[in-house]
Amino acid sequence: MASSNTIKDHFRETRMFTSRAVIALLCCIALLALLLVRLFDLQVLKHATYAVLSDKNRMHIRAVPPTRGLIYDRNGILLAENLPSFQLEVIAEQVEDLDATIAGLRELIDISDDNISTFKQSLQRSKRYKPIALRERLSDAEVARFAVNRHRFPGVDTVAHLYRHYPFNGRGVHALGYVGRISEQELQSIDNDNYEGSDYIGKTGVERFYEDLLHGEVGVERVETNAQGRTLRVLDRDAPVPGLNLYLSLDAELQRIAETALGEDNGAVVAIDPTDGSVLALASMPTFDPNLFVAGIDSKTYRALQDSPDQPMFNRAIRGRYPPGSTVKPFIGLAGLEYGLIDPNTTTYCQGWYLLDGDERKYRDWKITGHGPMDLSHALIESCDVYFYDLALTLGIDRLSQFLEPFGFSDITGIDISGELTGLVPTRAWKRREKRQPWYPGETLITGIGQGFFLTTPLQLATATAALSHYGSQLRPRLVAATEDPGSGEKVWLPSIPNVAVPVGNPDNWNYIIRAMTKVVHSSHGTARRISQGANFKIAGKTGTAQVFGIKQDEKYVEEDIAKKLRDHALFVGFAPADRPRIVVAVIVENGGSGGAVAAPIARQVMDDYLNRILPAEALPITPANTADTTTTEPTT
Repeated sequence: MASSNTIKDHFRETRMFTSRAVIALLCCIALLALLLVRLFDLQVLKHATYAVLSDKNRMHIRAVPPTRGLIYDRNGILLAENLPSFQLEVIAEQVEDLDATIAGLRELIDISDDNISTFKQSLQRSKRYKPIALRERLSDAEVARFAVNRHRFPGVDTVAHLYRHYPFNGRGVHALGYVGRISEQELQSIDNDNYEGSDYIGKTGVERFYEDLLHGEVGVERVETNAQGRTLRVLDRDAPVPGLNLYLSLDAELQRIAETALGEDNGAVVAIDPTDGSVLALASMPTFDPNLFVAGIDSKTYRALQDSPDQPMFNRAIRGRYPPGSTVKPFIGLAGLEYGLIDPNTTTYCQGWYLLDGDERKYRDWKITGHGPMDLSHALIESCDVYFYDLALTLGIDRLSQFLEPFGFSDITGIDISGELTGLVPTRAWKRREKRQPWYPGETLITGIGQGFFLTTPLQLATATAALSHYGSQLRPRLVAATEDPGSGEKVWLPSIPNVAVPVGNPDNWNYIIRAMTKVVHSSHGTARRISQGANFKIAGKTGTAQVFGIKQDEKYVEEDIAKKLRDHALFVGFAPADRPRIVVAVIVENGGSGGAVAAPIARQVMDDYLNRILPAEALPITPANTADTTTTEPTT
């Protein structure tokens, strides 16, 4: 047997085992040496390099948006605040399948198609490593549901933010404005570094005009994150500089009264303190809720606002251009006195219409039977059209427009919100340029009663009336009275800014006009006599009724037979107390009809509220109405 004949060589086997063990040991030593060399290379020689790379993986630098400044009214009532809320943010580069992630999130959180559309638009113009909001203002229940399922959504997190909130909803929105998402166009003009991390920007009103003050300056912080990119802790921080708080000259309660007084009608009310140009109320009705825009308005709601025939987003106070109607007659009368073409005793006979030489067209007075002989004072009190047809023709369009120009009817007032439009006092040159036609005498006549091409905004009417009440002194209307540092609480009051003063030839002429305007309200046959009842102060005013469309020579204006949208606009301008004005009010009610019956009572409500609050009772002596004139006619203009 072969096996039985084999003799083991123990020496040889031992030597073989030893040699193999030595080789294995050497391999281990070599591998260990390599490992130690590599460890030395990483930990010692390249420590600094890999330390930086490691920090980059776990630490991120991110912008910290500043807190937007708050907005108060003149009495310290908060009009725009910042409320905390959670929003759902997505970092696109950390998400493998974006559509699948969004679909999964929709099972937990109410995310609309508009939310997704807005998110994808933001994604296109942003870096993929930056967080982008998918849904804002999450409810507590939504935050809780996501927290439980957070592990399923790498790159998605809920983050606390401050969002703008307007506690009075639509009140004063046309003055206050609102904030909204930064648009593509705005991205081209803003300081992108300072808006890093900010989603919103002022869109209209004070929010837009004072954007630089309200926004503040961005801060930065270094944060440590985990492998999923979620923040673990903040390592260090350069705090942002919050925006300044603003104190408006606006009176929130007066604004409420102005808007409530307009009721269901479309129109505007502007109230100004003529002593410093402060805008006390700037109402444009109807209004809309600015809170809809803060978190992103859905397309259906936005279309409804834009397509509404009442145009709630249109700021009638600074952009609505209307014929001033008879509210311009005090200015025309003053022009006649200042040019020396008439005096207080100059009379014109009103038979109910006016004829130009060689023209068969009748320029009608609102009173069909006529007013009889009229001097300037009575022409203002009863708003006689014929008197002002004749005076305007005597003045001529050149002198008439030249006199009205310093009152600012053809210019912007310079109020501190954007979007204001100019009015229009027509001239021969304007008509040649715009209509390519000569000027006709009949157009001078109707310009004298605030019709034809003559257009003005409610704000311009108010500022022109303020200049009249203060003998030519004009101050730029302003909405912001002071700024406040939110840290120190230090306030800086903004000075009044004078506009070009209206030249005064003879102060007696101005006194005469103001007395006549006072009788418009306090005379027994003044067109605004109804608002004198129970007044604790004297009011100087002038009513106006502006035609929306012309009627034929043989037709009669019957309000009940005319569609609402074609009825006359109702206007009123006035100031009080008449001898030392503290408030000037301009009112227009679209298609409201009579200025005396509709617009003047609105102004009275505004004056009552403001003057009874700011003036002590002893400073408001009850002034009996002038009852010397016993005419019983019922003027309508």
